[in-house]
Amino acid sequence: MAQVVRSELLSAHGFAHGFSTRVGGVSAAPFDTLNFGRVLGDDPAAVAENHARLARSVGYAVERLYETSQVHGVAVRRVAGDESVEAVRSEDADALVSAAPGVVVGVRTADCIPVLVGCLDTGAVAAIHAGWRGVVDGVVPAGVRALLRAGGRPERLVAAIGPCIRAASFEVGDDVAARIAAAAPGVEVILPRAPRVHVDLPRAVAAQLRALGLAPDHVQDVGHDTFAEPERFHSHRRDASRSGRHLSVIAVRG
Repeated sequence: MAQVVRSELLSAHGFAHGFSTRVGGVSAAPFDTLNFGRVLGDDPAAVAENHARLARSVGYAVERLYETSQVHGVAVRRVAGDESVEAVRSEDADALVSAAPGVVVGVRTADCIPVLVGCLDTGAVAAIHAGWRGVVDGVVPAGVRALLRAGGRPERLVAAIGPCIRAASFEVGDDVAARIAAAAPGVEVILPRAPRVHVDLPRAVAAQLRALGLAPDHVQDVGHDTFAEPERFHSHRRDASRSGRHLSVIAVRG
């Protein structure tokens, strides 16, 4: 059984979802065991079995899962539900939005932030992949605004920030730190340390969500530092090309 992290907030409002760990799959080292990266050199049959296990753990039809080719940009792919999942997977986008019954949207990460959002008014959902470049360029606002175009109000959205690299592990240069801080005005995200500063990227994302109109109690950070928990999580910064990928998914609420 694929082991997943869940948001109590999303679960309480009836959204089937999950943030995968690296535990409970069939991939061999160095991608052991629950890997969702298709272009890393892993056995395609193992990746397919991992997908089937995650679908069973979360409770969705694996053939209704939509992903994209992620490029650290701000493009949002709206999913109507009648597209080919293979064709959508080849498109460049870092957020997916859908209101179509039965559709599941997902993003892959290995230190970047997965953000899952649901609308209480419409049941529509969004999955957003936010690395530091995406946070700076506005992929989270782009994904949320696309979700709102399906109906609903910002105060009726609920969002969960998934496992990712945390401030204690996220060391960056002064220029990157300044750009992230500018993208999250009103909150302190820079932690001065020697020899380089550290940045609290999840806090920046939470601030962006609140600035979009989400209520503070409608934003949950589920925690976990992917870099610092090697037995449970993949990390590209820690393991480079030997790192697998997580998959974070959310299903349209019927």
